[in-house]
Amino acid sequence: MALLDEFKKFAMRGSVVDLAVGVVIGGAFGKIVASFVNDVLMPPLGMLLGGVNFSALAFTLKAAEGEAPAVLWKYGAFVQTIVDFTIIAFVIFLVVKAMNSMQKKQETAPAAPPPEVTLLTEIRDSLRNR
Repeated sequence: MALLDEFKKFAMRGSVVDLAVGVVIGGAFGKIVASFVNDVLMPPLGMLLGGVNFSALAFTLKAAEGEAPAVLWKYGAFVQTIVDFTIIAFVIFLVVKAMNSMQKKQETAPAAPPPEVTLLTEIRDSLRNR
């Protein structure tokens, strides 16, 4: 049972749980970006390039013979994957950049004094003015 308890401690550590949440959210985000690229970005881009569909681009290495399918070199799918990766990397860069700028704003914002200090300052100023 010691091994099971040790595994439970490991799995319930904050960093492991955070990583699991990140992987799940990343998977969902990947689906969103893939849909954006395939359904929104690529159709107009393909139209601009003369109706080219990147994922359909392939070079036949060996023609189909009888029941055997053709052997294709699907370089279009690779190009599509590179476009997906580039967009995902750029969006993640923008998210990290926004988070870093928000963190800098929080660090540079002056901390408000506690209410006791503010009250004592008002009392001091009031006594000076008498």
